[in-house]
Amino acid sequence: MELQPDNPDAHNNLGLALIQAGDASHSIPEFQAALGVRPNDSGYEANLGVAYLQKADFDAAIAQFQSALKTAPQDATLHYNLGLALKLKDRLADATTELQKATQLDPAQADIHYTLGVTLWQQGEFAKAVNELRAAIQAKPDYAEAYYTLGTVLKQQGNLQDAASALREAIRLQPDFAGAHTTLAAVLRQLGDTAGAAAESRAGEEIGREKNNLQAATFATNSGRRLLNLGDLEGAVSQFRSAIKLVPTYAPAHYQLGIALQQKGEKAEATQEFQKAAELDPRLRSPSP
Repeated sequence: MELQPDNPDAHNNLGLALIQAGDASHSIPEFQAALGVRPNDSGYEANLGVAYLQKADFDAAIAQFQSALKTAPQDATLHYNLGLALKLKDRLADATTELQKATQLDPAQADIHYTLGVTLWQQGEFAKAVNELRAAIQAKPDYAEAYYTLGTVLKQQGNLQDAASALREAIRLQPDFAGAHTTLAAVLRQLGDTAGAAAESRAGEEIGREKNNLQAATFATNSGRRLLNLGDLEGAVSQFRSAIKLVPTYAPAHYQLGIALQQKGEKAEATQEFQKAAELDPRLRSPSP
């Protein structure tokens, strides 16, 4: 951009990089600059719409996608993004129309069928929702979320056996899917399988605890790193040990504990922590002395 400030692709590519970095606010001026050089470019307009979508400015996103569709009316992704923006604005009927257009233009796209299925479900169109969720699974057989949502819709329909089958497939594809275990427990309870329901309920609760522990371990490790940067070695060590107590297999905590212990001069224990971190995650190598 410094060398070619009027190069629209340079502005567009920088905008895309900023979006991927989660910085939608600074990506917007870049897309606007690209459009200033090349007005009505549907690709630039679509990217600007995605930036507004990331910022939860749904009205602006809708306007950009609609403008882009004037130039590229057969673009399935544009119809999908417009449908998603409309859905997030709770304009479900309008969203359905756009998502249906997207499925017609690109019937092999699993995410379009899935989003349409969810939107139909939200409107009480259970049978149509089931059809779209099955289409999503046909397009992407390992789509665990689609199996889970399909099981949930079938449960609401009262189709308990098929609901249980869909939920079991979601769990087979993603064993740590806590919501699938919990919903399957409710289905099995309705089917009179109290033992199976209890087992699934326990599994869901255990996965939930593990995820909460991982979040706490991540927080403690990040806190320890801040203390380490501030020179508080004792505080840092305490935080890293707390993280390991919560999740003994959390490699970053072992690695950071190794760094803190190394700085304290406790080289033997630091080496043990670096070795443990490397066993859990080979990408974490012991730093050079």
